[in-house]
Amino acid sequence: MTPSKDRDPGQDLRWSGAKQATARFRKDEQPVLASALSHRERVLLALDHQTTDRVPIAMVCSGINRPAYQALQEHLRRERGLTVEAYLEPLLDIKGIGPPYIGPNLQDGTDYWGVHRVPVSYGADAYHEIDRHPLAGAQTVADVAAYPWPSPDWFDYGALPALAGAAQVEGEYCLMLANGNPFECAWYLRGFEQMLLDLLTAPDLAQAILSHVTDFFAAYLERSLAALPGAVDLVFTADDIGGQQGLLMSLPLWEEHLKPHHVRLNRVIHEHGARVIYHSDGAVAEAVPGLLDMGIDVLQALQFDAEGMDPADLKRRFGDRLCFQGGVSVQQTLPFGSPEDVAAEVRELIEVLGHDGGYVLGPSHAIQAGTPPENIVALFDTAAKYYPYR
Repeated sequence: MTPSKDRDPGQDLRWSGAKQATARFRKDEQPVLASALSHRERVLLALDHQTTDRVPIAMVCSGINRPAYQALQEHLRRERGLTVEAYLEPLLDIKGIGPPYIGPNLQDGTDYWGVHRVPVSYGADAYHEIDRHPLAGAQTVADVAAYPWPSPDWFDYGALPALAGAAQVEGEYCLMLANGNPFECAWYLRGFEQMLLDLLTAPDLAQAILSHVTDFFAAYLERSLAALPGAVDLVFTADDIGGQQGLLMSLPLWEEHLKPHHVRLNRVIHEHGARVIYHSDGAVAEAVPGLLDMGIDVLQALQFDAEGMDPADLKRRFGDRLCFQGGVSVQQTLPFGSPEDVAAEVRELIEVLGHDGGYVLGPSHAIQAGTPPENIVALFDTAAKYYPYR
């Protein structure tokens, strides 16, 4: 058992006063829960596989794309006299935190890795897609070593205590630090297809890139967590290793080349008493035993529209050792279902994944343009008031 799973002896006392919590509604129908639990307590109880007053709710590796956000803003203003922020503030239990960037000035569209992106329209808005992979031309390990790698010194860790305090002004939230995604950053630098080829044909070159990326993230996470002793409960890590039909690579290839870098990051995180919340889209059920072995605590995204991703099966096989976050479909139910369909999916996920705790509900990824605002409201309203385990 990692230090992050040590029980707070005060939790049982706090929970005893919240067992009778009931959902109540204002005239504007905004769901509000009368509860003795703070947002943080609610999440920590769930992650300890205990029942809570309601299912914890979060938007991890998520958000609402701008056209959908604008439509939701107008809907809430008209129907409830609320802004999106005022609607979501009492419902979301996890807040992200990170040190401010104070490094060299960056050119427009370029991040601190040197990766450049340009806006690509999808009609209503645009995504920012990579148009230059700065290590695409690297031929040798020496070429990789000569690259101007970012420094963990480019962040102001001293600002974190004040930022954490500001995040808790409206109540005690579960704080989540981000992030660590070695494979994704490696292919951002190298190119996706080329990085996959490197794993097979030039493993020394691939490992050189992965090691430099992991060096950065290990130092960044170590210094961030040291600046906030005991205040960060979750650290977001990621690497998309699944597609719609299955894994992007064989399990042996993943075990050899990618897993060790996450083992290293997870060790840093656990040494500081935080839990690892790991994101991957796609069909990743086959990889879950290996993900557990490398030290994740929470599996995030839960793209149940992908092949083999069954919530009941995942809960049955791994629910005693693993927690889950996400799950509400942004591919099918939210954009194309009715509010009743969304509410039914939310209830089912709570019943299956929330049984005996271990579940933080949310959308499986960003809520896309064109998603009806009534469906978004159905997601959060249902999650706030439906909890059969009280």
